[in-house]
Amino acid sequence: MGFKVSILHVIPEPEEDYFPTSTEKEKWFTQYEKKIDVMLKDYRQLLIKNGFAPENVSIRSIVRYCPSMAKCILLEHDETGYSTIVVGRQGLSRSEEFLFGSISSKIVNHARKCTVWVVE
Repeated sequence: MGFKVSILHVIPEPEEDYFPTSTEKEKWFTQYEKKIDVMLKDYRQLLIKNGFAPENVSIRSIVRYCPSMAKCILLEHDETGYSTIVVGRQGLSRSEEFLFGSISSKIVNHARKCTVWVVE
């Protein structure tokens, strides 16, 4: 396979007053990052197990202020120039999706200069 895969997880930056103390905020970030690191490594191993060369599969998590997760993912795309975005579709009901929109729908509708795959 002549392409590279970057598995990305965006950690939304909590609001300034979300945690009562900076110590609690740091504790939360540490625990969350450990959990995400395990998940990303598992996904990387799954791709390698299914034929991707290890040197072509990278993992990364970033912390961003995200008023909209879709915007954060699209900003990351704009900064890195990925040619394809693969995003999962959560099980929103039709009425929830109509009222709030879904991350995958927003990405499909607003992504430019790339392919978007939505997986369930």
